[in-house]
Amino acid sequence: MDAVRIDLHTHSTVSDGTDSPAELMAAAAAAGLNVIALTDHDTTAGWRPAIEALPRGLTLVPGAEMSCVSGPPGARIGVHLLGYLFDPDAEVLAAEQRRLRLQRRTRVRTMAERMAADGLPVDPDEVLGLLPDDSPAGRPHLAQALVRAGTVSTVDEAFARYLASGRGYYVPGADTLVETALEMIAAAGGVTVLAHAFAHTRGPILSEEAIAKLAALGLTGLEVDHPNHEPADRDRLRALAADLDLVVTGSSDYHGTNKTIALGADLTAPEAFEELVGRATGSHLVTG
Repeated sequence: MDAVRIDLHTHSTVSDGTDSPAELMAAAAAAGLNVIALTDHDTTAGWRPAIEALPRGLTLVPGAEMSCVSGPPGARIGVHLLGYLFDPDAEVLAAEQRRLRLQRRTRVRTMAERMAADGLPVDPDEVLGLLPDDSPAGRPHLAQALVRAGTVSTVDEAFARYLASGRGYYVPGADTLVETALEMIAAAGGVTVLAHAFAHTRGPILSEEAIAKLAALGLTGLEVDHPNHEPADRDRLRALAADLDLVVTGSSDYHGTNKTIALGADLTAPEAFEELVGRATGSHLVTG
């Protein structure tokens, strides 16, 4: 019997991927996945079109990735929190996701205006005009504009030269305190996994002590197997998850052509997936 292949972190055009939700479901089936989580940034708008396009035999885990921060003012670290199987209509969580989407669009406009003022071929109205009105905007959308204009060859090059933290055009977001996000998702019946916690190339990371505090507040799992984690990082996270009784997950963080990572690049073990799903009460798995 073939192994069950489970990828718990992917993005569609509803946030900053390049596959529509329907295309993403088709790509997941073609990649031999059995289970896929749709985790667009700060939105659940892709759930319905993904469900409507779900191929036979593929199971969808409805989710989202929340933009969060951790630490005291002046020394905050960006954190991404994956929420799964929560009630999308939970009022407090839905309102916070709307706020995050608005501030993400405002942030991208500010960055685009700064780039345009310096003569880079970025039109703020065009960048945002290509997106649905209520969808989140992100730096990949600016990167795509630079690729279209021929200023850079790839999205990765755009981040390295212009968009990464520490570059002149970077603008920090007004994101949710991770402790608040944990509470909101739990209240909506969902479960939570800390995304790419030791991805050093993305910027400052949480300490093991900080992760332990999140575990005490109800964090469900750690994304251990991720393309941005080196083998030593994975070993440390796996040991930490065991110490804190956290579920270990693995996933690709697929963004279509915005990244060179393929669906199923990293996977979640079936027993870990069952444990994660068993703790959720807000919404349900959907199988085609």
